[in-house]
Amino acid sequence: MGIEYEDLDEKTRGYMLEELNKDIDSESIYYSPRLNSKGESEWIDLLRNAIEHHDDEWLANQIRRINGMKSYEMRQESKAKVPKNAHETLAEGEFNRYYIRGLCRRAIDEGISDVEVYRGKEVRNPRFESQKKIGERFNSKNLLEDLRESPGVEPALGIPPGPNSGLTVKLP
Repeated sequence: MGIEYEDLDEKTRGYMLEELNKDIDSESIYYSPRLNSKGESEWIDLLRNAIEHHDDEWLANQIRRINGMKSYEMRQESKAKVPKNAHETLAEGEFNRYYIRGLCRRAIDEGISDVEVYRGKEVRNPRFESQKKIGERFNSKNLLEDLRESPGVEPALGIPPGPNSGLTVKLP
């Protein structure tokens, strides 16, 4: 089950798509090292389709459908199985980042200074740090820049706060 995005509509999707195109133009798209060659070759098209018409759950299912993830990865000089939910973690994380970026752009254009953190997906064992962020507001401009500057790594402001947190943002 994916995240429920409260403000995911055509307007937000338009901003998300602009952010994706910005990353394509600047060659700063994040490619997970867990994607295999098939996953890498289809990643941008799948992500674009998810942004335009679907959500993170659809994206995860498409990655799985094309068998786009590696079976094994190297960890500290040893081979390890890639987690079974790696496609879900990747899809949720990247879709959520574009959603947050798009929503921040929308907020800025609509004169809304902050966005508010909420839990869009229930998690079995929520981390204390994540729980503390619920209801917190972040400056839209600062959060947008933070996410733009940190592809593939946890952003400095901590939103979203790492894989599988279930946290995202909404307009206040």
